[in-house]
Amino acid sequence: METNKLKRELSTRQLTMISLGSAIGTGLFLGSGLAIQTAGPSVLVSYAIGAFIVLLLMGALAEMTVAHPTSGSFGTIAERYVHPLAGFLVRYSYWVANVLAIGVEVSAIAIYMRYWFPDVNGFVWVALFGGLLIYVNARHVHTFGTTEYWLSFIKVTAIILFIVLGAATLFGEPGSPIESITTGNEGFFAFGFYGMWVTIFISLFSFLGTELVAVTAGEAKDPDQAVPRALRATVFRLTFFYVVTLAIMLMLIPWQQAGIDQSPFVLVMEQFDVPFAAGILNFVILIAALSAMNAQLYASTRMMYSLAEAGDAPKAFKKISKNGIPMFALLVSTGGIVLAALLQVFMESSYPFLMGISMFGAIFTWFMVFVSHLFFHKKWTGRKLPVRMMGYPFLPLLGAVLLLSLMITTWFTDFNILLKFGVPWLIGLTIIYYVREQMGKNQNRPSDIEQAN
Repeated sequence: METNKLKRELSTRQLTMISLGSAIGTGLFLGSGLAIQTAGPSVLVSYAIGAFIVLLLMGALAEMTVAHPTSGSFGTIAERYVHPLAGFLVRYSYWVANVLAIGVEVSAIAIYMRYWFPDVNGFVWVALFGGLLIYVNARHVHTFGTTEYWLSFIKVTAIILFIVLGAATLFGEPGSPIESITTGNEGFFAFGFYGMWVTIFISLFSFLGTELVAVTAGEAKDPDQAVPRALRATVFRLTFFYVVTLAIMLMLIPWQQAGIDQSPFVLVMEQFDVPFAAGILNFVILIAALSAMNAQLYASTRMMYSLAEAGDAPKAFKKISKNGIPMFALLVSTGGIVLAALLQVFMESSYPFLMGISMFGAIFTWFMVFVSHLFFHKKWTGRKLPVRMMGYPFLPLLGAVLLLSLMITTWFTDFNILLKFGVPWLIGLTIIYYVREQMGKNQNRPSDIEQAN
């Protein structure tokens, strides 16, 4: 039996871990090396500013998501409060960002597995782990939530142990460990303000996935309570994990050694006399990639479901299985696995390229969240909401300006693929939207928010 309604089965605990699971992946275990290489010690400031932007984002999302707890969240809100075109652009941009990110993670998984099985073709692992996570996502949403909870729990536990072990090592060293960050020939701002500013973009890649709580709102048991709590918990935990972990790295190893050829976690672990440290770390990084991929597959599936609900994708994508899963939306969202895996195989240095492409959809979506919040505040006439964002309209405006400035900055960096891909992408989608409007295919169609209400 099939219906068109998702089941509300996710708890606050599961929502928080789902969001952490998506955000703690290669962005921390590999991307942090690129961040340190770009900014030097001032990477700590970059991540602090990135966390501040995400905190503003979560404030706006919490208020709007409680008002409209629908699957797809920010896409449906942009459609209703800004313009149907805005919802169309946000949904498809966020969908393609997650589809590409899935491919990045599964390609990384194939590389990690070479540590134990160097002679096995990487496509074997792509097929195996891809199939496994498709199966998990095809089961009840509770199965997905439980799986993601435990995968994220392993990652979080490993990071806490890393922090404890690193702190214990630092306290045992003579002198002040802070000196290794604040002193040196290059100084704290080794690459000036510009290096610190550009690295904020890299930090946002690390925080990508925190918005996933809003996507899951349509399947939360008690969205009024669960969503705001999960959003706040996610931001503060991520800020702690990233900033403290990076600070310990900078104190234990010369920051000049960091890069994307090897995880900085590996460099630090080499200093510890821990048996099988490399194998243990490789396992944790593998779990991190699996967890992030699992959460991103969930997000892309729900966004395609939201597109179908709004009439911007075939109706088949909003059909719900007896398990409460939009199966056709799930299947089409797996298409990027092979595409992104092939890109990584054929491009010798694909990390900045893939990061730039996947990040455009994410940052554009975040930017539109702030824009939507400005419109939402003016038009909302419903019940009194239990969550209100402080600092309106100045803080949403500040968040939007910071994101727009960062996107423009990428044109002058190795991440210029973000705009090279993003601008034509938005133009193409806009043309498609208005051509469909002229053909009369979208006339008088209700939004999924109106359907939900």
